[in-house]
Amino acid sequence: QVQLVESGGGSVHPGGSLRLSCVVSGLNLDQYGMGWFRQAPGKEREEVSCITNYGNSRSYSDSVKGRFTISKDRVANTVYLEMNNLKPEDTAVYYCATGCKIGFATYWGRGTQVTVSS
Repeated sequence: QVQLVESGGGSVHPGGSLRLSCVVSGLNLDQYGMGWFRQAPGKEREEVSCITNYGNSRSYSDSVKGRFTISKDRVANTVYLEMNNLKPEDTAVYYCATGCKIGFATYWGRGTQVTVSS
């Protein structure tokens, strides 16, 4: 059974940092690119960042480039999203998924809430 479990969300002030984790079980991350996505209230889900199956290539949306870093631990079967200099517009539920495009992601986690406010 495939499971993706996100954690690490919370409430921070603008400029703060959080590190999200996505623990994956039931499949080998070496076979999947992994993505982080987010959905803010009243908005559509959007792609945030992606890392290829062996971790040799990463991509970011323009809104988070230079502030967020995606990584993966292939031994721990875990994907991370380091988020720095957080802004109120980063407030959303963050999801990890197997795949880098919303329409092609096969498995999804339940999400973790990130709230940035003063």
